[in-house]
Amino acid sequence: MYILLIALSASMVLPFFWMLSASLKLNKDVFKFPVEWIPKELVWENYRLIWEKVPFLTFYLNTIKLSVIITLIQLLTSSFAAYAFAKLDFRGRDTLFLAYIGTIAIPWQVYMIPQFIMMRKLGLVDTHLAIILLQSFSAFGVFLMRQFYMSIPNEIIQAARIDGLSEYGIYRKIVLPLSKPALASLTIFTFVFVWNDFMGPLIYFNSERLKTIQLGLRMFIAQYSVDYNLIMAGSVVSLIPVIIIFILLQRFFVEGIATTGIKG
Repeated sequence: MYILLIALSASMVLPFFWMLSASLKLNKDVFKFPVEWIPKELVWENYRLIWEKVPFLTFYLNTIKLSVIITLIQLLTSSFAAYAFAKLDFRGRDTLFLAYIGTIAIPWQVYMIPQFIMMRKLGLVDTHLAIILLQSFSAFGVFLMRQFYMSIPNEIIQAARIDGLSEYGIYRKIVLPLSKPALASLTIFTFVFVWNDFMGPLIYFNSERLKTIQLGLRMFIAQYSVDYNLIMAGSVVSLIPVIIIFILLQRFFVEGIATTGIKG
């Protein structure tokens, strides 16, 4: 079992190691065969050129801005809605929850054009606000948080209500402090999704000043040439915030995945 796990881990890490290796080569040596995993001459110049050849810093800051704002809003909206679906009794609750969660099964390509038409009529095309509004609400996030809230004993909620605590107070003082694992899991999922999103920014952003890292990497592709070494260097740099987020929240993430859906 250990040998199998080590082999699977190595196969998953290998592409990232190749990416790092390619980012330190000249463009002509990237696809050299046999593969030179450790270049004889490390071309650190690639990491300087990515900031000069295109406005990569602008793309980087735009991606951070969108990822942080959307993640924070999703944490608020998903946890708030999940509390209502898990701990409040109201007419049609389960039907509404199933209908909302059912939207996960609808491919984004189906409603991509109607969304764009709606954003265009609102005058939000070529603005960051379009992506923020479209991605700030997540059926998956509500489902993840709701399943975790189901594991919180109802007796605690009832005791707080008897003591006179309002629903907002219960949510803020009791439910949220107990939800760190689920919140960490949702943070990682949302941040990584927004950070790696390509189609959304491609559809809604026309101005260069609004573009994100994923669109910025595409700018290293010219009509007759591709700077693979610069693309790999940009990809390595773009991974840093994602790695930092995962390292900071790893303990809560593992705990959240292990306990979500367990009722007790």
